[in-house]
Amino acid sequence: MIPETVEGYGVRLRPTRSADAPDLVAGCTDPETRRYLPALPEPYDADSARWWIAEGEPAVWAAGGCAYAIADPDTDRLLGGVGLTRLAPARGDFEIGYWVAPWARGRGVATAATRLLGERALAAGAARLELLTHRENEPSQRTALACGYRYEGVRRGASASRDGVRHDLVAWVRLADDPPGPTARLLPDLPGGRLTDGVVTLRRLEPADADALHRLHTLPEVVANRVPPVPPDRESIGRRCRLAAGYWLAGDAADLAVLDAATGALVGGCALGYDEPVTGQASLGYSLLPEARGRGLATRAVRLLAGWAFDAGVARLWAGTRVENLASQRVLERAGFRREGLSRGRMPGTEGTRVDSVVFGRLASDRD
Repeated sequence: MIPETVEGYGVRLRPTRSADAPDLVAGCTDPETRRYLPALPEPYDADSARWWIAEGEPAVWAAGGCAYAIADPDTDRLLGGVGLTRLAPARGDFEIGYWVAPWARGRGVATAATRLLGERALAAGAARLELLTHRENEPSQRTALACGYRYEGVRRGASASRDGVRHDLVAWVRLADDPPGPTARLLPDLPGGRLTDGVVTLRRLEPADADALHRLHTLPEVVANRVPPVPPDRESIGRRCRLAAGYWLAGDAADLAVLDAATGALVGGCALGYDEPVTGQASLGYSLLPEARGRGLATRAVRLLAGWAFDAGVARLWAGTRVENLASQRVLERAGFRREGLSRGRMPGTEGTRVDSVVFGRLASDRD
């Protein structure tokens, strides 16, 4: 049984009180809160807050879960809310969720409350805790990792927005016998948020990169190397940029912009896909805008990305190019990759054809 009031990690979890109503209304009418909690009443007013305090919160407890206000232990001011919903009583399955008020964000409140309640729940007999996050909600995904939750997969269309559009949710799970502490990441953050050799700079893709990246990936020579070889629309590229952080945190892929270090202009893109974590193998790809070619920037970008990947624990990198793409093959050779052979018909071509791919590889032990 979890106590009525719990304190630790710099937060207090307690029942929501009538005095919290103004802060509850302010927090639940904040656009960012409402973006990720579409089930909140519209409008959320004083009556909504009073209903939650008098009926909503007690109902969660009555159903076998728990619901708390997150409060500042020094001032007792409301900072947000956190709770557990019982999913499968026979299996000890619970879903944990939270929200943080605008005035409390950036202080580690979500991490502290999630860690505190999760530890108490597991100690009280819960076997499995599930935390669902929107794919674009980077802070919540970082909270999950910081609290020892592991990426489990994607719940397709599991959340509905206020306009009726359904969105995927990412499932993060912690078991009672998982080791304490944060979850080790397959793909760590770039040191200082970027890699640079003074000529090129690599950083994670951002939503603002969508127009330049769309221009890059609709060039005929770049389309020819896509799978399938079809030009993407602007929305798919925008979505790729918006979700780059989520794929990175999940350990699936590191999607990066290549910048001219002198001007800061985006001149291309490169990506690492962790296709075989169990064997330590990842793939690598890259492309540059026409005005940036012929200056050795691709080779520099590949060297930077490969060095970071090996430092992160990747044991083997591979890349493939079309047979006729001699320029890309020279980039890989200059970046320390060795030609390993030909994969016949590995890539889909146009009109149902298959295209051969020249395969290059580099091992961590190949490093200079």
